[in-house]
Amino acid sequence: MKPSAAVFDLYAVPEDSVPLGGGQGQSVLAGDLVLSPGRSERTANWLNPIIAPLSAELDHERPRSIRLAMPIPTRDLKWVANGWGATRFEPGTRPCTDLDVLLATGRLLHARLAAKVATAPLGINRRDDRWATAERIAFGESQPSGIPTAVGALVSRLMAELDTTSLGPDQLVHGDLAGNVLLDATGIPFVIDVSPYWRPALWAEAVCVLDAVTWMGADPAVLGEWPGGARRQAMLRAALFRILSDENPDVAAYQRVLDTSLGKARS
Repeated sequence: MKPSAAVFDLYAVPEDSVPLGGGQGQSVLAGDLVLSPGRSERTANWLNPIIAPLSAELDHERPRSIRLAMPIPTRDLKWVANGWGATRFEPGTRPCTDLDVLLATGRLLHARLAAKVATAPLGINRRDDRWATAERIAFGESQPSGIPTAVGALVSRLMAELDTTSLGPDQLVHGDLAGNVLLDATGIPFVIDVSPYWRPALWAEAVCVLDAVTWMGADPAVLGEWPGGARRQAMLRAALFRILSDENPDVAAYQRVLDTSLGKARS
């Protein structure tokens, strides 16, 4: 997929773009901007006014501890053009796969977001994509429907173990940290593609751990750190969220990692 000439023009960048790896493999580098498709204008209109000033604030801190990709508007001051959003390109970055760094980055980011955003932004609960739908099911705000037979038993098992244990206060979180943290040229974590949810930070951390173990080669032993109480409930909801939002879930992979943590807790 490539942006149209109109999109390049609106972002004032040349049309000789270069595909970028990572993510869903659809972003391109054009000039000094990363252009990414599938962006919701409705979400960007409330999210980017939060992210942009925080990004600038973090970049001006010394010493730096965390960075955030800066969203860039079009020439006519819109955050999305024909479904394409833009962020400032950061040269010299590399993917971060170290789970300890991912978790520390998430904690720093969520602390900063909690300090900046005291109440749920207008529009955050209006999303209707498959991730938002799965998130609501995981937190018991809606009932699952049309679940593929292949994941039905696993979903039923997870839902049967949910209880009302508090996971902590809701706040603005990045619900897709694993795979969206880079290291800049100096080794500082650089966060991209914020996936916004108004949920407890512990849930976002559980999603990060689950993703890192399932897809990034993290040691499955870390799942043993989520055996009961709020942490177990967070992992149950993280698992439901991922399984229900995955268009082609690898049931065997999810089953293996969940048996490592959830199975141990019952033994």
